[in-house]
Amino acid sequence: MKHPSPFHRSHSNGGSLSRREFLWNSGGGLGGIALASLLGSDRSLAAPEPNPDPGKANRFPEFQPKAKRVIQLFMAGAASHLDLFDFKPQLVRRDGQKSDFGEHVEAFQDGLGPWMKPAWEFKPYGQSGKPLSEVVSALGPVVDQLAFVHNLVGKTGVHSQATYLQSTGFQLPGFPGMGAWVSYGLGSLNENLPAFVVLPDHRGFASNGPKNWDSAFLPGQHAGTMIFPGRPNPVSDLFPATSGGFISGDSESATHSLLNRLNREHAVRREGDARLDARIRSYELAARMQLAAPEALDISREPDYLLDLYGVKRNPPAWPREINAEEEMHHFGRKCLAARRLIERGVRFVQIWSGNDNSFPRRNWDSHEDIRRDHGPLAMGFARGTAALIQDLQQRGLLDETLILWTTEFGRMPSSQGGVGRDHNPYCFTNWMCGGGVRGGACGGESDEWGYKPLDRDQPTTVYDIHATILHLLGIDHTHLTFRHNGVDRRLTDVHGQVIRSLLA
Repeated sequence: MKHPSPFHRSHSNGGSLSRREFLWNSGGGLGGIALASLLGSDRSLAAPEPNPDPGKANRFPEFQPKAKRVIQLFMAGAASHLDLFDFKPQLVRRDGQKSDFGEHVEAFQDGLGPWMKPAWEFKPYGQSGKPLSEVVSALGPVVDQLAFVHNLVGKTGVHSQATYLQSTGFQLPGFPGMGAWVSYGLGSLNENLPAFVVLPDHRGFASNGPKNWDSAFLPGQHAGTMIFPGRPNPVSDLFPATSGGFISGDSESATHSLLNRLNREHAVRREGDARLDARIRSYELAARMQLAAPEALDISREPDYLLDLYGVKRNPPAWPREINAEEEMHHFGRKCLAARRLIERGVRFVQIWSGNDNSFPRRNWDSHEDIRRDHGPLAMGFARGTAALIQDLQQRGLLDETLILWTTEFGRMPSSQGGVGRDHNPYCFTNWMCGGGVRGGACGGESDEWGYKPLDRDQPTTVYDIHATILHLLGIDHTHLTFRHNGVDRRLTDVHGQVIRSLLA
């Protein structure tokens, strides 16, 4: 839904501010910075009228999309498929017996102990009878809408490289995040909000930090905009600091007149350099967000029953430092609710992160020591919020055009580490999708009897296939969405990727 611009002209009503006056006098500077471009579009400056969006690939979508937007749920630290979604009866039968993989295994740490059964019981749910761990049982009511891929393979057991691979399609830094590619290919549905928004874990960043959602060589306006729902200032530096009270209207006007002149001179001397244009556009967006973002993130008018569905507390208590499932439900649920509010206002791609604390006891998914202790609160938190998100989108008529992806950087081993923990497993793990164009109850591939490697080792699923499928559902042929960089036509899927047809509705 595209909202009208909050800026307007009024020649007759002296009580109304013109768009120009509003921008000069609002935002403690951001509005003034944005004014130069808006004046240019009003032909009040000598600069030529800019391309409406020179940083967008204007040829997409190429065909009728099934989805208009994406919500990605990223479990940072490597969530265990074996303890959440991929039930292996063989592990229950052989629990505690010496593990034998039938081949040499390169373990990340000392994680080749005895076979270990799931930390929780599994039960079938829905008409499909899909087994789910009791720790994610909140997903039971929506499980028939999920399509699982249990044979996903990675390239490395190193968190930073594996996180890059799932986020950007490459193991090295310097490549755009998936949301940046979607923003570049499709642009925004609302000029007052970013096309790509990132909701990090409230405790901090995953491996690589903001490089996971950077625009890299794409125009800078396509980078993810970080928002922290629940903080006093969810968007950093959106509003002026209290120390800026000395700024007067005249000084601001003079400053931005000078900035505008310098910017034009800079651009003339650097034809083809998009960095200044991207920066100006970011200031323009920030000015518009001063009105749009607070409303989008304000959950005060959401009814109590809906907050309860998401597990969100209207007045959260001061939780203890120990791992607390109720706290995880509140924070992850709030991000899910914020994601729903953002996408229904036109944000194209929302990325939600879970589990980014390396203190002890852990609050991330990297459960080397104790799967039950580490995974339990996080799993209950994401399952509650995600189930609510799916149900909420569905009752609003938004699920059919919103694609949800659940992922992590790799899985965990079927053997034990230290008795009750699990080591890294890049050889096989799980993703699932839901919503826009996805066939609920479908399976894109299975793992072997141990959940150690794909059942069909000649036909694994890769992250390139996941990315190709997502772009396809958005109306984009993944081989066509390219950007020329250093003499190479780069793309999200590199030189790989096949659409997973079995997942499509």
